[in-house]
Amino acid sequence: MKALQWLATIVFVVAGILLLVGPSHAAVVTPAGFVPTRFSVVDAGTVGKPDVVLIPGLGSSRAVWDAEAKLLAPNYRLHILQVNGFAGAAAGGNAVVAGAPSGMLPGIVDELHAYILTGKMHPVVVGHSLGGLLTLLLAEKYPGDLRKMVIVDTLPYYAVLFSPDATVATMKPQAEVIRQQVIATPADQFMVMQQAVVPGLVNDKDGQALVEAGDAASDRAVFAEAMYEDLLTDLRGDVAGIKVPMLLVYPYDAASQGSDAGKVDAMYASAYKGMANATLVRVDGSKHFVMYDQPGKLDAALEGFLK
Repeated sequence: MKALQWLATIVFVVAGILLLVGPSHAAVVTPAGFVPTRFSVVDAGTVGKPDVVLIPGLGSSRAVWDAEAKLLAPNYRLHILQVNGFAGAAAGGNAVVAGAPSGMLPGIVDELHAYILTGKMHPVVVGHSLGGLLTLLLAEKYPGDLRKMVIVDTLPYYAVLFSPDATVATMKPQAEVIRQQVIATPADQFMVMQQAVVPGLVNDKDGQALVEAGDAASDRAVFAEAMYEDLLTDLRGDVAGIKVPMLLVYPYDAASQGSDAGKVDAMYASAYKGMANATLVRVDGSKHFVMYDQPGKLDAALEGFLK
């Protein structure tokens, strides 16, 4: 596939995962003894209850978890992250310097590990999309940090959605072109692409409006770097070695994916084959943003797993 075709495909899909619903009304806190540079945290819920860390996806505000936070707040202490550079947050430690390696995703994982250690926690970590990849990376590198993890619509290697034979080596030249093109795309064209892809990511009309509003809020260079690193992060050979108990929640939408739900089941089951402590739950009638399309079903799956 030519570079321009890759650009159109991946930008249309990934750019649609932006989200902005405005800053949270809760206070952003800095834990004593640790100052994160790559993300900020809202400490919510009930002090003294079990800890739950919630990580949003690419370009998303922490407010993507607002409904879940209300559900969980009485029984859990919540640590709701927002990655710096996404959804209006300053780039901070994720700022991209031309010619310098970023290491954004590993850097976030290391800071999250430090945050957990400083807080003397053993949390359940919940991640959506890119946040799910960060959760997997944390479980791989620092397995003792997590009590359990919940992954919402994340694959161990994102690039296989575009080419089943994709590898890091074959993807790298394309990913480099895509990164530069995403940065260079004028804002008005980026918005047009956003509006074209959003219905493929969210059925809920209010959710669509929120997603469409989000692209202008993220630092484009940070967004492009995160997407680039996502395309070059392949955990397919590693997931079987992750022993942390995992709930995978994945969507199925018959109108867009066809009538054979078994094919969708098989794709996710194959992706996580070999994980001894994995529970897979399909949510029908939903696209990528399960928390908007089927919040009740997501709530039920999450609450059941946390207990």
